[in-house]
Amino acid sequence: MASSPFSGGLINSRVDSPIAICCKNASVDSANSGFSTLMEYMGKGGVGVGDDLVLLFGHLEYASKKIAALVASPFNSSLNNNVAIGNTGISSDRDKPKPLDIVSNEVILSSLRNSGKVAVMASEEDECPVWITDDGPFVVVMDPLDGSRNIDASIPTGTIFGIYRRLVEIDHLPVEEKALLNCLQSGSKLVAAAYILYSSATILCASFGSGTHAFTLDHTTGDFLMTHPNINIPPRGQIYSVNDARYFDWPEGLRQYIDTIRQGKGQYPKKYSARYICSLVADFHRTLLYGGVAMNPRNHLRLVYEANPLSFLVEKAGGRGSDGKNRILSIQPVKLHQRLPLFLGSSEDIEELQSYGDVQQKVNPGYDV
Repeated sequence: MASSPFSGGLINSRVDSPIAICCKNASVDSANSGFSTLMEYMGKGGVGVGDDLVLLFGHLEYASKKIAALVASPFNSSLNNNVAIGNTGISSDRDKPKPLDIVSNEVILSSLRNSGKVAVMASEEDECPVWITDDGPFVVVMDPLDGSRNIDASIPTGTIFGIYRRLVEIDHLPVEEKALLNCLQSGSKLVAAAYILYSSATILCASFGSGTHAFTLDHTTGDFLMTHPNINIPPRGQIYSVNDARYFDWPEGLRQYIDTIRQGKGQYPKKYSARYICSLVADFHRTLLYGGVAMNPRNHLRLVYEANPLSFLVEKAGGRGSDGKNRILSIQPVKLHQRLPLFLGSSEDIEELQSYGDVQQKVNPGYDV
């Protein structure tokens, strides 16, 4: 097994471990800065998440720092394009550099294994769930590197994950069956969710069921410091985020909604602006802070890995997540890679959007983006 910065329920005390050093100095550094760290907040911040979840998030935090370093590396272009660097003499496909989303998937899986707290993991990158250990209390679903096609242009990317409790009542079932059923839980059963934004700053935004909080990576200490406690998305924003180059493929209801709000003729009497990065985590992060609505109206985003965790986060911040008709967290997944339209944002904006009726795009002329 690969070495881990953690052992059992406590942080490993190895003095040469960067994570050990960071955690050892965390209380001093956070006291000096006035910010609490993620581990401090979870451990004694009154959220009552329990030691198992604290330990799991410690390993996810460690994985996110490794991915952040990979994304920022000058060699990530070669990794992402699956091209060997220099004349290595390697001819085997097995030894070629892997795309960054695959590498990120392996980094997180390794951290989950090392935590000892995860029974099963399901990833957008894997066809089937991966069973890890029989007695792990948690189930993790994730998109390891959302927006990876944008890396070569240095556009923000992100990791998304949701955490459920293992369904102990189905422990008797065969491994493949119980692995799948554990990962197909309704989003209403999430116990925690988070995304990590890799941009000008590395930000981990999480909810443990009470409020949504963002922590920014301090590169001088290696700690995630709470910089956005108790995020409350404005009840209405003035920004919409969508690829409106597809305007003529949209249903009439969605076209009418967009035409109305950008002319300032909607329920909010000011003109809306368009902001679209084409990176789900980045567009969602901006929407969470400033309000408005971020959307993909076609049957494209994955319910298990993207829609459920982000809807959990926006709801805990006072917003809404919808497929254009129904609350996302009330939808029961029937397939691991099930896709659907996704609308996330301010509660009043989502309500106004849904009042236009037909906002889900049915036409798909075959474009990739």
